Amino acid sequence: MGQMLDGLLKLQSIERELSQVRRRLKTRQSAVDLQQHRIDRHQEQWEARQEKSNTRRKDADRHELDLRQSEERVAKLRSALNTAKTNKEYATILTQINTLKADNAKLEESTLRMIQDVDTVRIEADKIKEQIEAETKRLDEIKQTNAAEIKKLDGMLAELKVRRGEAAEGLVPEGLAVFKRVADRYDGEAMAAIQIEGKKPPYDYICGGCYMSLSAEHANALRVRDEIRICNNCGRILYMEPNQPA
Repeated sequence: MGQMLDGLLKLQSIERELSQVRRRLKTRQSAVDLQQHRIDRHQEQWEARQEKSNTRRKDADRHELDLRQSEERVAKLRSALNTAKTNKEYATILTQINTLKADNAKLEESTLRMIQDVDTVRIEADKIKEQIEAETKRLDEIKQTNAAEIKKLDGMLAELKVRRGEAAEGLVPEGLAVFKRVADRYDGEAMAAIQIEGKKPPYDYICGGCYMSLSAEHANALRVRDEIRICNNCGRILYMEPNQPA
């Protein structure tokens, strides 16, 4: 293998390590983000319960006010009942009293249900609040656990970037540009070995990256020239492993 392709292979080895470190960093950060998402979801649930509790409390207060006003009307009608001058007037007032008392009973029952709902929702809100506190404590633990690892990974990342820069020195700009473009696409896997299948010529040539067929021209060229050959299917930079059959 020529000097350029050999240099690109060494660069790919470093790119693989960089990709692994980045994935580990992403996993650590994802753990924090996921835990924060749990807390945010519980917070939304708690706020919804609080709003529902406040709404039901206001409804109950309004019903209690209506009930007091209706009871005051009943009291006035009872006074009027004592001063009724005719049986018809007496019967009319009595009917009004009975109607209001029936309505008041329904209103009182409805108010009681609302107050019970308020208590139920508050209990639910308190439980969610406990969950938020527990999840927040868990988040702090995750951050603390991850801090040392993230610091370590950041150091590894910085070191690998230095090594990548050193490995890139001396490589032709054109080849380096192709390598970078393909490495970005395939998460550091910019190069693929040509796999040769068959016991005797004519051999079948396969791209080790996408496993699609290649023309023999790629293998023949790389046996004698140190140049960039691209897989027509996946775009990876092709190279030949040592001791491949001719």
